[in-house]
Amino acid sequence: MKFRVLIKQDEDGAFTSEVPELPGCISQGSTRDAALENIKDAISGYITSLKKHDEPIPFSIHEETVDIQV
Repeated sequence: MKFRVLIKQDEDGAFTSEVPELPGCISQGSTRDAALENIKDAISGYITSLKKHDEPIPFSIHEETVDIQV
């Protein structure tokens, strides 16, 4: 499955990662790569919890990036 992950750097230099399709699925790391690895674990735990409680798993997304000359 593929999920969109938003990564933001906070005022202290740490990175926060969030999955918009999975409400409350947020993690962090001291580097961008660490935040990305940590959110993978958070997504896995989130999906495991959904399955355990017989709740639907959101569809994965298909996203494209488009370059436009301005």
